[in-house]
Amino acid sequence: MKSLQIAFALLFTFTGLFAQRNAPRIISPEIQEDNSVIFRLLAPEASNVKLRGTMFSDFSGKEMIKNEKGVFEIKIDPLESDIYVYTFSVDGVTTLDPSNNIVVRDGSHIESRLMIPGEKVDLYDVKDVPHGRLSAVWYKDKVLGMTRRCMIYTPPGYDNSNEKYPVLYLLHGAGGDEEAWISRGRANYILDNLIALGKAEPMIVVIFNGNVLATSAPGETPLALRIEQNNATMATPGAMVGEKMPASIVEVLVPFVEANFRVKTNRENRALAGLSMGGYQTQKTTNLYPDMFNYIGVMSMGHYGQFGNYNKEEHVAQLKALEKADPALYWIGCGKTDFLYQSVLELLKLYDEIGFSHIYRESEGGHSWNNWRLYLSEFAPMLFKEK
Repeated sequence: MKSLQIAFALLFTFTGLFAQRNAPRIISPEIQEDNSVIFRLLAPEASNVKLRGTMFSDFSGKEMIKNEKGVFEIKIDPLESDIYVYTFSVDGVTTLDPSNNIVVRDGSHIESRLMIPGEKVDLYDVKDVPHGRLSAVWYKDKVLGMTRRCMIYTPPGYDNSNEKYPVLYLLHGAGGDEEAWISRGRANYILDNLIALGKAEPMIVVIFNGNVLATSAPGETPLALRIEQNNATMATPGAMVGEKMPASIVEVLVPFVEANFRVKTNRENRALAGLSMGGYQTQKTTNLYPDMFNYIGVMSMGHYGQFGNYNKEEHVAQLKALEKADPALYWIGCGKTDFLYQSVLELLKLYDEIGFSHIYRESEGGHSWNNWRLYLSEFAPMLFKEK
């Protein structure tokens, strides 16, 4: 009886191997010479497959065509050089591309990645240049009452010198965490390449978690806190508004970095920037602590009166104090189709109304990493220059 069971097991194994060996080889995505792209998915039992991704303005997806081998396929028009993310919808169920082993994450958004070669991607790609070190660092936060995790980029040469460096503190958006600027934003490679090109000053970059209810990215959360943290979504008002995050940045994070890394500890060598929710937190922090940061970057975030408990007189008074502190750079960037675009125009109107100095960068596109990577590549070269 046992011999018969073994024989059946071997039969099933060989049958499975034979089926895999004879299945069509799937190449997806396949980039053509003109930068058009073919996507493929083997799904013989499926009836409907759509391609969804940041290469389309329409998020409903594009229908893929099924051939006689059960492979769904679509060819899309040539794409501009950039990084795109995508998924397949298989009979309504979202799935990654099983033929693409490159996956990126921003919070709960887990997607397959596509890089289209060209000038822009040359700045985001891994190049044969000196690379900085990326470290995951834990620190005790007395303001938030927890031990928290941040990612710290130290530039090429840091480990073999006694030099002190300026610091850029960088915030993610709602739903993200301290890994977003690495996985989706390519921040470390952007800095590597800018520094190698002589376009940016060597600097330390501190990427920290902007959710006051979370210790860290989900995969790094202590087991005892994981369920509690998973339930503490970014929709919770305390995760975004209020003064806890600004206090955490100024009273805990900056002193921790300055005590444990070789950094220049004056205002002239500190920068703070963030996207979306992180842009709000950047505004809030620099409004409350006008003498703390000399370079300020607000990406895809406008007038925050929409969040309630807004006092215009208080806001204007804070901006006048910030203007008096005379930051070297106050930079704002937003895409024309960003859902927060009108709020940015309202913010610019307020700044113009009170004579608050700023630089505005308007780009194509919307609320996406395609813009935020671009903004970082433009913002970083402006930092730590003489005014």
